[in-house]
Amino acid sequence: MLCIQIQIMSNPSGLPEIKQDRVLTSEDWNHKWENRNIGFHEENIHPLLAEFLKEMINGRTHLNIFFPFCGKAVDMKWLADLGHNIVGVDVSEIALKEFFEEHSIAYVEEEVTGIPEAKLFKSTSGNICLYCCNIYLLSDSVIGKFDGIWDRGALVAVNPRERERYVNVLLSLMNEDVRYLLVTVDYDPKLHAGPPFYVPKSEVEALFGSLCNFKQLKKVEVFTDKQKLWGLDFFFEDIYLLTRKSHS
Repeated sequence: MLCIQIQIMSNPSGLPEIKQDRVLTSEDWNHKWENRNIGFHEENIHPLLAEFLKEMINGRTHLNIFFPFCGKAVDMKWLADLGHNIVGVDVSEIALKEFFEEHSIAYVEEEVTGIPEAKLFKSTSGNICLYCCNIYLLSDSVIGKFDGIWDRGALVAVNPRERERYVNVLLSLMNEDVRYLLVTVDYDPKLHAGPPFYVPKSEVEALFGSLCNFKQLKKVEVFTDKQKLWGLDFFFEDIYLLTRKSHS
């Protein structure tokens, strides 16, 4: 008889959580862009970023803002136009080039010292720098540290077994006064293998709590026909503000 064990853990929503251990490679993500399987891309500025941008800015100007797994997010252009410096990273060269082309932004392509095969796509104005490489190859010696982070589709796209590694990269890139807006998704993980992967509030605390304060700013239902096709019956986005504990 074949026995299959499923790990079930308690979570704040009261739903049994099945460990999601699906693994996507860089090649998988590149294939998504090549095949135009990019339902995760949003054509408009994310409403939660628009609503809570003031929480990230906190009265400051000319911030260095990091976009992990940036794709061709239109939010980058919006924030650059507001006077901030944007740095993004993604494994898809298609996505990064399309960002510049679709916004008619002149750019140059450069090699990245110390990261073989990585490329930097940089606006000629110098305020938007997008790195094409694996995020785990980046360090503050290459891209500097950041005053703000917008993470709408990154943590929820990271292979669950790599979350601690991902968070350690982000922590290494944070200025002391960083203000990090993180969006996670809440659904019944028994019904969808991800991505986006289910990340409960308890895991946000486990991942960041030793070094960061965090507060939930809003929970909003964003259930559409797309999630219905995944077999789900509810789907929420949660947005958190994270700050270093010494600068809350």
